[in-house]
Amino acid sequence: MADVSLRKVKKQFGALDVIKGVDLDVQDGEFCVFVGPSGCGKSTLLRMIAGLEEITSGELSIGGRDMTKVGPSERGVAMVFQSYALYPHMTVAENIGFGLKMTGHSKELIAERTARAAKMLQLDALLKRKPGQLSGGQRQRVAIGRAIVRNPEVFLFDEPLSNLDAALRVQMRTELSKLHQDLKATMIYVTHDQVEAMTMADKIVVLSAGRIEQVGSPLELYHRPNNLFVAGFIGSPKMNFLKVTVAAGAGGSLNIALPGAALQLPSHGVSVEGGEMTLGLRPEHIDATGKGDVVIEATVKLAEYLGSETLFFVTLSDGSELAVKADGLAREKPGETIRLGINAKACHLFDANGLAVINGDLTR
Repeated sequence: MADVSLRKVKKQFGALDVIKGVDLDVQDGEFCVFVGPSGCGKSTLLRMIAGLEEITSGELSIGGRDMTKVGPSERGVAMVFQSYALYPHMTVAENIGFGLKMTGHSKELIAERTARAAKMLQLDALLKRKPGQLSGGQRQRVAIGRAIVRNPEVFLFDEPLSNLDAALRVQMRTELSKLHQDLKATMIYVTHDQVEAMTMADKIVVLSAGRIEQVGSPLELYHRPNNLFVAGFIGSPKMNFLKVTVAAGAGGSLNIALPGAALQLPSHGVSVEGGEMTLGLRPEHIDATGKGDVVIEATVKLAEYLGSETLFFVTLSDGSELAVKADGLAREKPGETIRLGINAKACHLFDANGLAVINGDLTR
């Protein structure tokens, strides 16, 4: 297996800058996920690593070797696409081994690698079937098997689960994670679904408009987002943002005016100038039973009763809206008043430029 390194990589389509200078290192054996909204450039960046898109400028190395101008077939990578792209007239076994057949490998080697991949992906009993006789999840496993038999240095996945239903996506996430553990391979995975990113990745790369916003482990990005974009993208439901006025307080604290309450936020030794800023509150860190450092009242606008949890969408006295994740037994209804507890340690603070000044940390 191999590491992947990108240095000042750019991609232009005519006068349009799509990838605007990316520097990134993916370590050997790491599961790295590119995540971001549609149009942020994550699939284009993956295709540049695969060699399916030319690099306008910059350098790409795989396993310490310069691959910037090397053809796709010689880069030692295998790509699994969003579309299964299986040959309908071939059996599962023939589909899995087709790439090896085209590169002139012996029938014995093809059979051996196909059998090993099929066993790993639980396709043993399906090898004689054709794609039309398979479910969506089984077809995707065949596409992954076709990549495995090539023994690539790097696996590339371009939104491989987006065509599956919700239950199959959960199952395939688990299977891909197990596959990574078994193969100990370098994997780069593209998705717009931050839940997939959080559950599968060793490292997450958050992209926006062709630039990297932040790189880190799932929990690093969740607890210590660099800016408003990352804070709002990582987490489901996304972080709440309130426009607030901040003033210096006593004992190294900050005074923050909330609708109907004043919150003292510990500065943790950070020098903060007062003024208009943005307070970040995750829905799961707001207490719907009214326990916290301060309590504010809100009106329930919408309630989603999900069994294990209840999501409230509420309106504060100044018209601001919040999402609140409560216990599944919570039963407040739209139009009713709810008391919300705010824990100062869980609050994030962002300056006028959207950069994180203080990150909430419940372990402090």
